[in-house]
Amino acid sequence: MKCIAVYTNSFELFSDIFEQVINTPLADNEEKVIEGVTVSESGEVPQNYIDKMKTKTEVVVMKVRDSDITILQHRDVFEIFLPEKEKAVMS
Repeated sequence: MKCIAVYTNSFELFSDIFEQVINTPLADNEEKVIEGVTVSESGEVPQNYIDKMKTKTEVVVMKVRDSDITILQHRDVFEIFLPEKEKAVMS
């Protein structure tokens, strides 16, 4: 899965820019600033990383309704995981 990191601890701000983030084309390891928030394309992440993070008590797990997008929030970062089919649609 493709991972996009959004560096904020504000759920409200994250929610406000979410659509813009997933619709912004990013190259591997590219960073952009969207409404004052740093967003980074973190490359491909194995499923076992996501599964491991989901078990941690300090990690909030969110799913986007009607898609296979998973979002993990921990500390000051939201990680958006896009499956290949979602990535292709947004490219």
